[in-house]
Amino acid sequence: MEVYAKLKYIRSSPVKVRLVTNLIKNKKVDIALNILNFTRKKASFIVKKVLNSAIYNAINNFKLDYNSLIVSKIYVDNASLIKRISPRAKGRVNYILKRTSHITIYVSNYK
Repeated sequence: MEVYAKLKYIRSSPVKVRLVTNLIKNKKVDIALNILNFTRKKASFIVKKVLNSAIYNAINNFKLDYNSLIVSKIYVDNASLIKRISPRAKGRVNYILKRTSHITIYVSNYK
């Protein structure tokens, strides 16, 4: 059985978040949390919150055992852009695109 948790509109680019999520794919949950504790990236704190949410969903809602859980799938998708304007010479404009992302983590029983 797969249980998931989502976090939407993270104020971090999907490329930076994928660097962290690729570290914990197909790992047991306790090892994945340990990896996230020692990863020195801003996104590791956010991914850890989503992973904890998926773990608690599996334990409380579906009565799954903590020791048998693994991180089965992780999706990091593009969300909407936040657009800012920077003035340039001769009345021109530069656009600053601030990227956001959606994170979805699936946790399932170890087979």
